[in-house]
Amino acid sequence: MKAIDVHVHPSTALFSYERRWGKEVAEFMPRYYRMEERIRTDEEMAEEFRDLDLKALLVGWDAQAESGHETSALNDEVARLIKKFPDVFIGGWAMIDPWKGKWAVKELERCIKKLGLTGLKFQPSAQGFFPNDRKFYPLYEKCLELNVPVSFHTGTTGLGAGMPGGYGYRLKYVRPLYIDDVAADFPDLTIIMIHPAWPWIDEQIAILLHKANVYCDLSGWAPKYFPENLKREINGRLQDKFMYASDYPEIPPRRWLEEFKAGGYRDEVMEKVLYKNAQRILKLKI
Repeated sequence: MKAIDVHVHPSTALFSYERRWGKEVAEFMPRYYRMEERIRTDEEMAEEFRDLDLKALLVGWDAQAESGHETSALNDEVARLIKKFPDVFIGGWAMIDPWKGKWAVKELERCIKKLGLTGLKFQPSAQGFFPNDRKFYPLYEKCLELNVPVSFHTGTTGLGAGMPGGYGYRLKYVRPLYIDDVAADFPDLTIIMIHPAWPWIDEQIAILLHKANVYCDLSGWAPKYFPENLKREINGRLQDKFMYASDYPEIPPRRWLEEFKAGGYRDEVMEKVLYKNAQRILKLKI
């Protein structure tokens, strides 16, 4: 095993851009990412990771209250892919719309206990909520009860980027500062900040330093564009806090790995970021 990619979006038909975000965003997103969407078969997607000797955690999707699209069944699709390719996909993040109230808490329990998923993931800009809003605390309490991690998208988002008004997606929800409140109120909860949180990377670093229960996945950025302050922390005092993640298919894993290896990181740091930290933080048994 070369590495563990802890943030992978399935590229199969059920996870198409249009299914997740609607037609207008789906048509605009390839321009932002400078890539064409490619729909793969289950086998084609699994083979991409197998060829690179990678293990991966898949990510579900549910932002129904904001988008109007019924996508909660995608958690079941993640579980199906894990069961079909256990040699490649070793876990998954349930994404649950927090505005669904008591149903959301029940769905979380189902995803962990019945589907066997690894943890809970939010995209606050897509789902339209502040992570530190106490009305959503029952979901974090359930994560503690189930002994699973919770992850939050932080920093700017490609959703709606470049569209008039950002297509209504608001960046105020994805500041790392709101994660600090959750970490303080739930000190025993393992919390992952998803992505280098530009333009608030210094704020993100401060929280990683201050809160022992907060970590970061490095998805969504090609490593050659990592800012110097982030690279310094990865290679130094916060080397135990970061995990490899690609944000596939937007960032191809091969490109991410090649650029990271060319980034001047120490060998022992690379080993931690590529798989050892994920094994420890997420309690992955491989």
